[in-house]
Amino acid sequence: MVWALIFDVDGVVADTEALNARASVLMFRELYGVTVQPEDFRPFVGHGDERYCEGVAEKYGVTIDTQAAVDRRAANFFRLLQDEPLPASPGVLELVTAARHDPEVKLAIATSGQKTKQFPVIAGTGLKLEWFDAVITGDDVTRKKPDPQIYLLTAERLGVTPERCIVFEDAPAGVQAAKSAGMRCVAVTSTVTAGELQAADLVVDSLAELTLAQLRALVGV
Repeated sequence: MVWALIFDVDGVVADTEALNARASVLMFRELYGVTVQPEDFRPFVGHGDERYCEGVAEKYGVTIDTQAAVDRRAANFFRLLQDEPLPASPGVLELVTAARHDPEVKLAIATSGQKTKQFPVIAGTGLKLEWFDAVITGDDVTRKKPDPQIYLLTAERLGVTPERCIVFEDAPAGVQAAKSAGMRCVAVTSTVTAGELQAADLVVDSLAELTLAQLRALVGV
């Protein structure tokens, strides 16, 4: 029976969260002359690029041009990335490779981020977009996580029912989106603590702890 593995990008495919925060701190300083802290962004992880910037702007009472902020943040991110290339998170390449050799498993990327930022991150890990049966980004949806739209769209594109899908997430908003879509969710503690991810079906410190057989059992196929 066909089933699916769906990967978020930031914090799951690659540990980008620290770099995202640094790029955003620079953006606020450069565009608005405001000093914000990396930890200010934590509540907005997984909500999409726009909300990531807007949430912190609201905290500090700053009016921003959201698209300009997102664009500058991305430019800063890529500049920092040149000096600090990010490898794939532990276990990701192994899981994807195992799944590609199993004819019953479909693979997808589902990220709230914009493709102009996420595609280079994915490529930098050694993963190839053509290995995935569906690639959905924030550009493809009108509602961001914790809304389940992105995961329901991914299941539709894959042709797999939600209950046969396992989502890999690192943020509470992503876990909520996956569960609201009726999917299983494995959360990895790369961004927040295990206690903040308890709504997931399984919480791990690293995807290297998992095997394809364990994941198959999680969806009961």
